[in-house]
Amino acid sequence: MSAATEPAIEVVDLEKRYGTTRAVDGLSITVARGEVFGLLGPNGAGKTTTLEILEGYRRPDAGTAHVLGLVPWRDGGRLRPRIGVMLQEGGLYPGVKPLEALRLFASYYDDPDDPERLLDLVGLREAQHTLVRRLSGGQTQRLSLALALVGRPELVFLDEPTAGMDPRARATTWQLVRDLRESGVTVVLTTHAMDEAEHLCDRLAIVDRGRVVACGSPIELTALGGDEELRFASRAGLDHVGLAAAMRVSLAAVQEPRPGDYVVAASATTDRIAQLALWLRDENAVLRELSTGRRSLEDVFLRLTSEDRA
Repeated sequence: MSAATEPAIEVVDLEKRYGTTRAVDGLSITVARGEVFGLLGPNGAGKTTTLEILEGYRRPDAGTAHVLGLVPWRDGGRLRPRIGVMLQEGGLYPGVKPLEALRLFASYYDDPDDPERLLDLVGLREAQHTLVRRLSGGQTQRLSLALALVGRPELVFLDEPTAGMDPRARATTWQLVRDLRESGVTVVLTTHAMDEAEHLCDRLAIVDRGRVVACGSPIELTALGGDEELRFASRAGLDHVGLAAAMRVSLAAVQEPRPGDYVVAASATTDRIAQLALWLRDENAVLRELSTGRRSLEDVFLRLTSEDRA
C-alpha cells in the first residue's frame, strides 16, 4: 500500500489499563488521509488515553496502532516532526510572549511555518506583547493551535480546540480546520460541542467505556435515531396525555427532556402540526420553537453513552 492510499491512522483492538480500570478496551478506528475525524465521548471514556497513545506518549497493553505508517511509541523520533498536537491546557511557558513562543517552537523544525503569519492567522497580533500567563483562556487556545501548526504537520491532533473561545475566534478556528483539510492535512479532534462536530467532521467515532459504540458521518450517526420526530418549545409542564391525544400518538411517544422542550416521536405531517397549533391555542400556551427531522447528534450521543446503557 502506498503512502498516498494507506490510512493516516489505523488502530485495531487497542487496550490500556490503569490498575483494574480499562481506560481503552478493544478500541478500533481508521482515519483516512485528509479527513477531519472526531472523537466524541463523555469524560472518562478513554479519548485522552487513546490520543496519548497515537501521539506516542503512552504504550498500549494490547492491540496495534499505526500513525502515518509508523508505530507511535516505537518510532516517536520519526513521527513527531510530522504531527502537530494542540493540548486543551498546559504545555506553554508562562513567562514568554506569543511571538516568542512561536519562534522558539519554529526553531525545532527544519522547515517551519512563518511565526508572524501564524500569529495573524489565529488573531493574536494584538496580544503579541502579552505574557502567556496573562492571556485569556481563548487566547491561550489560539496560541496552542498556532504552535501545533508551526511545523507544517501532515496530521494534527486538536483537543477541545475552541474551549473558552468567543464566537468570532471560534468561527475563525472552524475555518482554519476547513482550510487544513483543503490543503490535505489530516485532523483528529475531540470536542464536547455537538454543533462543532457536525459542522467540521467528515466522520465521527463515539467512544464510551473505552470502546467505539458508533462510527460514521454525522448524517449516518443521526440516522441511528430512527424515525422522524417533531420538536417544539412552549410552557413547561404541559399535559402529556392531552398532547398525545391531540397529535394521535401514544403517551410513550411524548417526552419533555427539559422543562418546556418537547419531543414527539412521530412524523411531522401537516395535519399533525395543525393539531399541535390548535391544541396549544386551547391550552393558552405559546409555540416558541418548532423543528422536525431525525434526532440530533446530541440525542444520539446521549442515548449511546447513557449511564444505564447495557
